[in-house]
This record gives sequence, structure tokens and C-alpha cells, in this order.
Amino acid sequence: MTDTATTTLSSYVENWAPQPVVEADALDPAQASRLAATLDLDETFSAGSQLPMTWQWVYFSEWPPTGELGPDGHPTDGHFLPPIPDRRRMFAGSSIRIAEPLRLGTPTQKRTSLHAVTEKHGRTGDMLFVTVRSKYIQDDRTALVEDQDLVYRSDSGSSRPFEREVSELGPTDAAWTAEPTPSAPLLFRYSALTSNAHRIHYDQPYVTQVEGYPDLVVHGPLLATYLAELVRARSGQSLRSFDFRLRKPLFLGDAFRLEGRPSGDGGDIELKIVSGTDTVHVTGQGTLG
Repeated sequence: MTDTATTTLSSYVENWAPQPVVEADALDPAQASRLAATLDLDETFSAGSQLPMTWQWVYFSEWPPTGELGPDGHPTDGHFLPPIPDRRRMFAGSSIRIAEPLRLGTPTQKRTSLHAVTEKHGRTGDMLFVTVRSKYIQDDRTALVEDQDLVYRSDSGSSRPFEREVSELGPTDAAWTAEPTPSAPLLFRYSALTSNAHRIHYDQPYVTQVEGYPDLVVHGPLLATYLAELVRARSGQSLRSFDFRLRKPLFLGDAFRLEGRPSGDGGDIELKIVSGTDTVHVTGQGTLG
């Protein structure tokens, strides 16, 4: 095994310069309807419907051969996966800007490129933050731009016990709230819709015995979608910009609350997900169109 104790993660990516990738997708309305059903939304989509914020994640699916997946279910190799040893991957957040809503049933290009690579040092060791920028283009116009942040770390693959916080939700003064209760089938269906085979979302023996978590992990993108849907349900509008960061994981069975605090002029919205006595798991800022 490579000794990472004396080698910085950034040294492994000094000459790493993956070229941009261009993909195509027709944005089948049926896929959006499947996500709506997964989220228990009474909503169907057809050609020409506008795609809500964060729903672009159920398109442009990547399905590598099963034999090319690693022990954690994540692909062992990939165009934008940094060449570091004993790689563990976590979704850290995104910054999304919509110039005009994506329209379903319309040929769409996704142009993705490496935007930034930064090494940081935290309590759990060295981490490599990789920012990948994706531009979604329809009719030769850039409709949506997303900078997605992924964090990678190297370790031996042994479990790290993670203590679950058990406490009731406290009071809140947020104007908009909701308390979703995701189930194991919902997590499985969301994994399928987003082409995510990571075992932390559906394989309880793996997630508890190898990763050291107390239960299945709720997807970070799903949590972001819950926040975006809180805004859409309360305001009747979809977000046009959304910046969010994942602070702590949430597990199946955790009680948590979505909170939205719109500004007085109705444009900017402060968003977060809390559990227990105001333990913050996701922070976000959004803007209505």
C-alpha cells in the first residue's frame, strides 16, 4: 500500500489534467416523473415542461460495467476521479446557476471540465477537493451551469465509528419548514435514478461494518433536492440560483427539519437542514427567478 503519511495528496495530481467531456441527453420527461413519484409528489411531466432545480442530476446517466466498480460500489476509474491511493469519495456541495430552465424532451449537451483542485487539512486528515464544472446547453444557449465539489481522502478502508446524535428537534422561527422521512426504498430508488451504486446508501452491513456509520447514509444530493423542493412548494417558483454545502451526514431514521427563511423582498432565501438541538447538516442560499 502506498505510504500517504509522507506524501501529500496534491503531489499525486500535479500532472493530472483530464480533458473536457461532452455528453448528450434528450431529457426524457418519464425520468422526471419517476423522480416525482420517488419523492411522493403528485406531479407528471411532458415534453416542454421546465425541469426544477437539482433535477438535472437524474439525467446524463453513467453506467460502467459492474466489474469496473470498486469494493464500495463506486467506479474504480473515471475521467474526473483523481489518481490518489485508497480513494474515498464524498459529495461536498454545489453552486448552480440557471439562465433559463431546461426543457424536457429537448436535445441537451452537457459539457464538463475540471475547474479546480485544492488540498485541505482537517480532523480526519488530508483531503483533496475537486471542483467539476458542467454546462447544460440547449439550442446553442447555456441554460444551466453547475460547479460541483467532491472531496477525496485516502485511508486503509477500515471502519471509523461515527456516533449518531439522538435528540428531538428543537423549536424554530423559520417561515418555511418541512420534516421529510426518507425510507430505505426511497434511498434505493434515488440511487437508481442518479446511477449511484455507492453501497453506503443501500447496503447496511457494508455501511456499518466497513464505513463505520450507524445506518444507511441519506444522499447529499437528495438533501439538496429536499431544500429546493421546500422553496418550490412554499413559493410556487423554482430556484434560479442555489449554493449549498454539506456539513454533516444524515442517516436513515434521523429526524431532521428543512428550514427556509426568505428575505423581505422575496428574492434571496436562506436554507438549512437541522437535527437535534440545531445541529446543522446542510447550509444553503438560494435566489428566486
